[in-house]
Amino acid sequence: MNPWINYHHLLYFKTIAEEGSVSKAAEKLKLGQPTLSAQLKQFEEALGVKLFERQHKKLILTEQGKVALDYARSIFKMGSEMYEVLHDRLVPQKPSLSIGALDSIAKQIVLQLVKKAHEIGPCLVTISEGKSDELIRELTSHKIDLLLTNFLPTALESKSLFHRVITKKNVGFFASSKFKSLRKNFPQSISGQPMIVPTYDSKLRYDLEHWSKANQINLNIIAESQDIAVNKLMAISGMGLIPAAYYAVNRQILAGELVELGQLHGVYEELLLVTADRRIENPIAAKLMKNFVV
Repeated sequence: MNPWINYHHLLYFKTIAEEGSVSKAAEKLKLGQPTLSAQLKQFEEALGVKLFERQHKKLILTEQGKVALDYARSIFKMGSEMYEVLHDRLVPQKPSLSIGALDSIAKQIVLQLVKKAHEIGPCLVTISEGKSDELIRELTSHKIDLLLTNFLPTALESKSLFHRVITKKNVGFFASSKFKSLRKNFPQSISGQPMIVPTYDSKLRYDLEHWSKANQINLNIIAESQDIAVNKLMAISGMGLIPAAYYAVNRQILAGELVELGQLHGVYEELLLVTADRRIENPIAAKLMKNFVV
């Protein structure tokens, strides 16, 4: 059975974390330092985790402490809102949804996810972009609710994570019209041609290298970027060829900025929606995990 949270202890912890020291927190709370230190110790013992580490006479939040502080802030914010709502002073805020997305995810997919969230109900959506390892840390510490990725977390990372494939599409090579002649004898025709590829933060990079070896294609890589938007701009300018799923470049195809050279048999881009196990479930995130598809 889980222990009851002592909200006085939670307030003391939150104040110490925000003030940066027991002495400053004691002054703000008008408590003695020994008393406050003892209360913090009791709180850590009740939770069974260490919330702070002392470094050079400073209190530094541990990873568990950072998670606890996020929850503490949310709890006290909700408590204040409850009081105001009960006294007809405040309209409840819209529920929030925090989404993390790899830079390599096409922006229109992010847009579709945000639109679907608003179809479910009025909400405030916050979007963060970054690398896979950074966003997974954000997800496991509950700083974001959902992760949109094309890279399945490793076994170690995925212990408390759940994922669902939302689309699986063939990958092809695309380029400006000056490379149009490479359609003939594809894929051998692209061997040695200048290419702009994703970094190793994307599973597509590994799949592309495996495909090139199997088909004896020389990958002449002249640039690499995790940001699909940057890769498309370089391809449009005529710098080289880019591998991508059709949905990521369909607007550029329709506008005549890029042409398709050919499909890579056996190479796919899978997009996944990932969430972390948590006791208080975000209802909008839960519905997206269940129903969102591309």
